[in-house]
Amino acid sequence: MTKFLFLIVRNRLAAAGGIVLLLVVVLALVTPLLPLQPPNVTDTADRFLGPLAPGHLLGTDHLGRDLLSRLLWGTRLSLAVGFAAAVIAAVIGAAIGIVAGYFGGRTDNVIMRGVDMLMAFPYILLALAIVAALGPGLMNALIAVAAVNVPFFARNIRGITVGIANKEFVEAAKLAGMGHWRIIGLEILPNVLPVIVIAMSTTIGWMILETAGLSFLGLGSQPPVADLGSMLGEARSALITNPHTSVVPGVMILFIVMGINLLGDGVRDALDPRLRSGALTRPMAATTVRRESVPEAATGESLLAVRDLETRFHVGKRIFRAVNKVSLTVAPGECLGVIGESGSGKSVTALSVMGLVASPPGVITGGRADYRGADLVGMPYRKLRRLRGDRIAYIFQDPLATLHPLYRVGDQLAEAITVHHAVGRAEAQARAVELLNDVRIPNAESRARAYPHELSGGMRQRVGIAMALANAPDIIIADEPTTALDVTVQAQILALLEDLRRARGLAVVFITHDFGVVGQLCDRVSVMYAGRVVEEGPTDAVLAAPAHPYTRRLIACVPELGQGRRKLHSIPGLPPPVDNLPEGCAFAPRCDKAQDACRRGEIPLDPTGARAVRCLYPEEDLSVRGGTG
Repeated sequence: MTKFLFLIVRNRLAAAGGIVLLLVVVLALVTPLLPLQPPNVTDTADRFLGPLAPGHLLGTDHLGRDLLSRLLWGTRLSLAVGFAAAVIAAVIGAAIGIVAGYFGGRTDNVIMRGVDMLMAFPYILLALAIVAALGPGLMNALIAVAAVNVPFFARNIRGITVGIANKEFVEAAKLAGMGHWRIIGLEILPNVLPVIVIAMSTTIGWMILETAGLSFLGLGSQPPVADLGSMLGEARSALITNPHTSVVPGVMILFIVMGINLLGDGVRDALDPRLRSGALTRPMAATTVRRESVPEAATGESLLAVRDLETRFHVGKRIFRAVNKVSLTVAPGECLGVIGESGSGKSVTALSVMGLVASPPGVITGGRADYRGADLVGMPYRKLRRLRGDRIAYIFQDPLATLHPLYRVGDQLAEAITVHHAVGRAEAQARAVELLNDVRIPNAESRARAYPHELSGGMRQRVGIAMALANAPDIIIADEPTTALDVTVQAQILALLEDLRRARGLAVVFITHDFGVVGQLCDRVSVMYAGRVVEEGPTDAVLAAPAHPYTRRLIACVPELGQGRRKLHSIPGLPPPVDNLPEGCAFAPRCDKAQDACRRGEIPLDPTGARAVRCLYPEEDLSVRGGTG
C-alpha cells in the first residue's frame, strides 16, 4: 500500500487530481459540522444576491437560498450517488463478465447476447427509459445510471477472464479438484480485481455527470433537496442575468470530474506492472540525454563509432548503470558480434545508439555514437527519426511482439517504405513483395496478404529482416534475431543474413549470447559483462585464444556435439547487480584467477594490436602473439 501511494504521489497530475478530490470529499464529509445556513430555507427578499454578499459568501439563488450551503450539501449528495452507482455497476458487471468468461460456451453466449441488447440502446436514452418506468427520484436515477454502466464492466471483465480461464494455473487448479466457484474466487478474481479497480476509477466521474444530467432534466433529485445537477437545472433560466447561480455548481462539477479522472489515470498506471516499476510517465519519443561532457569524435573510417557510451536507469532512489563507458566500432560491410550473458548490457547499448531506450527511466549520461560524422546521441528528434529504419535499421528479437497484429505484413512493409520515401501505394506494395522474395519467403504475393499470426516463427523473423532491408540501410542492428527459433530455422536465418550482407555491403551489429553464431557470422566480436566491454578483437583470434577469463568460461559453456571429449562447463555465481557494482573488476567474484589488485580501482580496456582486454591477468599474452591470437 505504501508503494502504491508513493507511485501515485510521483505522478504529478495524479497527485494534483487526488488533492483536489480529497479536498472536495473532506468538505462533503464535514458539511454537517460547518456553521452553514439551512440549504432549503427560502427568502425571496434576498433572491439573486451576488457573491460576497453579507451572510452569503457565494450569493443566493432565485428563491433566496444560500448557494454555499446548497453547494456543499449538493456535492455531498452527488458524490454519494456517483460512488454508489460505480460500486453497484462494478460488482454486478464484473460478476456477469467473470461468469460468462469462465464458463464460456452456451453460458457465455446467452449472457453476452443479453449484454449486447443493453448496449444496443444509447445509454442516455436507456437511463431515461428506466427513470420513466420507475418514476423521478434520486434513488431511481442511481439505479438507472448503474444499470446502463453494467454492460461496460461486463464486457471489459469478460474479455480479461477469457484470457485467464485458459491459463495453465487455472487448468492445474481444475486437475487438483477445486470447484468452479472456488477457482473463480481464488484464481480468477485476484487477477481481474486490478482491472475492476481501474475501470471504476476512470468511470466514477462519468457516472457523476450522468446523475447530474438526469437531475438537470428534473428526473433525479427532487425539490427542495438539491444535488449539483438540479442546481444547474434550476439556474438555467437565470444564466444570462445572474450567471453566478450556474457557475457555482458548474465549477464544482468540473473540479470533481477533473480530479477523479486525473487520479484514475494515476491509479491505472500504479496498478500496471509495466509502469509501476519506476516510471509513471509514458516513454518519450527518444531517450533522454543528460551528458556532463561529450568526448571527441572517433577518428578512422568506421561507419558507426560508439565511444564511452553510458546509459542509466533511474528507478526511485536506485540507479542502474546498464551501459558503462562502452566503445564499439563497425566498418562498412563488417559484421560485429556483441556477446554476453543476459543482463550484460548488449541490447541497451544497441537501443541507446538509436535513442530507443524508454525514458523514463532510461537516461544517456555520457558518450557519443557517430554515424558518418553525426552524433546520434542528443540528435534532434526529427533528424533521428529520418535515420531510424532508413539509414540504420533494427531487427528485434520477437517479431510477433513487434509486428502489428491487425495489419497485413505487406501493408507493414509498404508503410516502412512510404514513411521515408514519397512513393505511391502500388509501388510500395510491389516493393514489399520484392522484399519478401529477397528474404526467401515462398509465395510472396499471397504471404504479403497474411497477418503475423498466420505465419510461423521463422517466417515472421524473415518479415522482420525484410522490414529492416526496406530502405537499403547502411547498418542493421540485429538483437538476438534467432533466439526463439529452432536450430534448423536459425541456420537458415543466419545464412540469409550472411548472404544479404555480402550482396549489399551492409554493416551488421549482431547481438547474441551464442559463440557458435558469432563464429559463423561475425568478423569481430566484443564481449560484454556487467555493462562493460571486457574483450574485443577478430572473431577467429578470440575463439582460438580467449584472453579474458570470462570469455574463456563463456566459450567453455558451448557444447560440442558428437565429440565426447569434454564435459559441459558452467560459470559459477551470478552477474553483479548493476546498481551496486563491486569496485575493480566486476567479474572478480566469479573468477578463479582474481587477486587483490583485481578488486581495487578502475581496470582499463588495454589494447594490443587488433585485440583488447579488460584484465590485469589475461589468459594470453597478446603482445607475444602479436595481437592475432
